[in-house]
Amino acid sequence: MSTEIFNTTIKVPHQHLDARLLVPQSPVPGILFVHGWGGSQHFDLKRAHTIAGMGCICLTFDLAGHNSNQHERENVTREQNFQDICAAFDTLSSHPMVDSSSIAIVGHSYGAYLACLLSEFRSVRWLSLLAPALYPDDDWLSPKDQLNRELLQDYRLHTHSPQENRALQACSKFTGDVLLFEAEYDELIPRQTLLTYRQAFSQAHSLTHRVLEGSNHALDEKVAQRDYSVLLYRWIQEMIIGARIGHLPNNTT
Repeated sequence: MSTEIFNTTIKVPHQHLDARLLVPQSPVPGILFVHGWGGSQHFDLKRAHTIAGMGCICLTFDLAGHNSNQHERENVTREQNFQDICAAFDTLSSHPMVDSSSIAIVGHSYGAYLACLLSEFRSVRWLSLLAPALYPDDDWLSPKDQLNRELLQDYRLHTHSPQENRALQACSKFTGDVLLFEAEYDELIPRQTLLTYRQAFSQAHSLTHRVLEGSNHALDEKVAQRDYSVLLYRWIQEMIIGARIGHLPNNTT
């Protein structure tokens, strides 16, 4: 990777030390993490630290109605949370060291659903979706916490086309790379929902589908957490870091 060198000094008692500051000349990939409904950014913090060490700039955040704003949960709508993820993406992409054409979103459940919607309105190159939730377009402006859960589960048990659902429509237009995680014993997201998402990504450059054996929706088991992390890291190394190396000049060392 090519770097730019700046002459500088380091002030210590009674003198200044000559120094050189080496800064990458080219921006680096950005990765936005979006937690699930009822969760928080703490779900991804450890993974974000690891991925940042790979050479990416990572951003985690709490959706409105979560963590410190949990008291607002009952009134938060999907529209509000969609605006949250738009703002978070814009914050990441505007960072001076982020390559705005090389941004990935790592989403879990509700966060994965929002990530798919966002991909139609922002330049998203990679999508990693862990147990993505699916919601009907109706009641978009109603409080998310007040949606009928029985009707919601029934909706997820059926196949839906991109013409019937905004999130699936966004997926059908996505041309980047997709990593789709399925929890083997998911009590909230049935397998049919995963297959519906998989079918919707008809124009994706690549789609990788992995089943996390023995895991539930929240990845409560440490083995499931480890398996998810390992697979995510490998995919990022191959897709994101690999793509960056592949675009470096031949004489770069």
